[in-house]
Amino acid sequence: MPQSDLFDVEAGGHRLEVQTIRAPDPARPTLVFLHEGLGSITTWREFPLQVAEATGCAAVVYSRYGYGNSDLLEAPFRVDYMHREALETLPELLAKLDVVQPILVGHSDGASIALIYSGAHDAVRGLAVLAPHVFVEDLSVKSIAEAQVAFETTELPEKLGRHHADPRRTFYGWNDIWLHPDFRRWNIEASLPRIACPVLAVQGRDDQYGTMAQVDAIAAQVAGPCEIVRLADCGHALHRDQPEQTVAAVAAFVRRIAD
Repeated sequence: MPQSDLFDVEAGGHRLEVQTIRAPDPARPTLVFLHEGLGSITTWREFPLQVAEATGCAAVVYSRYGYGNSDLLEAPFRVDYMHREALETLPELLAKLDVVQPILVGHSDGASIALIYSGAHDAVRGLAVLAPHVFVEDLSVKSIAEAQVAFETTELPEKLGRHHADPRRTFYGWNDIWLHPDFRRWNIEASLPRIACPVLAVQGRDDQYGTMAQVDAIAAQVAGPCEIVRLADCGHALHRDQPEQTVAAVAAFVRRIAD
């Protein structure tokens, strides 16, 4: 089993918790995992390790500012928070970790960040996006509003507390900006034609936060080759709802690039 290390890195003006998974062959590309809107290192569970083992690649997993055990959110997110992460924090983090030509694996918000980053950097070897967002849908807003009710009326805060130092601050940092009226105009389709690397887009057919229109838009607009995998009986958390199929799809994609 690959060895892993957990440590802190300063990037984007904040302390971020980072996990690295070592590869038996340092010549293999490095996978960089970008978590969802309420995610962290631990919400990925065994997924990064499983993909790393299946591909022989090293991996970097980190909790963004405001998530996990990284620095707590000090001010509300702005509409451009994913652009700031992709264009400011992520490049600095990868430079400090000496990661060049990564293969990005992003989920939900993390997938959007990966798309924005890839649209601005030619060195990306490949891009696997799970349940990505490239524009805001009514379904997304409806489900995020329902999540707010669940946070106040169910055990959701306790569950999030297993993964975040301050679950209330983390939750409302994500929830408030997605429900802000200005966020309805958020759209990253302008980044797509600048993405020339191979792309894998995976979407659950029962995703409560987005429809197939998201991956169809990606396939239609990226400059490079794009493969779409549509998973039945699968919601937004693909690596939890259909772990075997999701690992298999991402690992096969990574192997094609790495080999």
